[in-house]
Amino acid sequence: MAVEERAERRVTRRRVRTRGNLLDAAFAVFAAKGFGRVSIEEVCVAAGYSRGAFYSNFDSLDELFFALYRQRADLIADQVAGALAQDGPDLDVPAAVDRVTEVLLLDLDWLLVKTDFLVHAARDERVAATLLEHRARLRAAIAQRLGRARGFGALPAVLGDVEGAAHAVVAAYDGVTTQLLLDKDVDGARAWLKQLLTALLADGSSSPSDPH
Repeated sequence: MAVEERAERRVTRRRVRTRGNLLDAAFAVFAAKGFGRVSIEEVCVAAGYSRGAFYSNFDSLDELFFALYRQRADLIADQVAGALAQDGPDLDVPAAVDRVTEVLLLDLDWLLVKTDFLVHAARDERVAATLLEHRARLRAAIAQRLGRARGFGALPAVLGDVEGAAHAVVAAYDGVTTQLLLDKDVDGARAWLKQLLTALLADGSSSPSDPH
């Protein structure tokens, strides 16, 4: 391997590590103080880097937040897809709901950060548009899996189709996590989410083996 190539790989690894450390530090500071109450300088101090290191990775705190959001949106999408994939094409809705509610990310610090940023985005059309794009990715992942599963031809009429079902799943998650922010009852949140998702997805649906 050429000297130049080895040096480039070291720089790339160092950059990835720096970016990851900045994200971790920003998450901790955002959770403690609230998005909108934190400066770039505070993130740099928490991470142990200069402002130059920050700007070599991010243009703004908004961009840094979206990197955090993407991490967690991808994690949630992977969790949901993994839980739904275990049945193959014949989706057992109650069992799948059980698995989804067991693995879904219900992290109080993340919910605090996300809620702060939702308020910020609501006042900025550009930021709101980007946030909506990220949320759409999660809904698309859920809808794609539901669309591949047999037994979803009889979804409750109010949902319409798998896209409607995906919207309902995300809305249920949003509602339950809002309550969780106030009462801090993670077990209660999982139980309530399980009831909501079962009512949304199982009522009116039938499995391929259902004689009705």
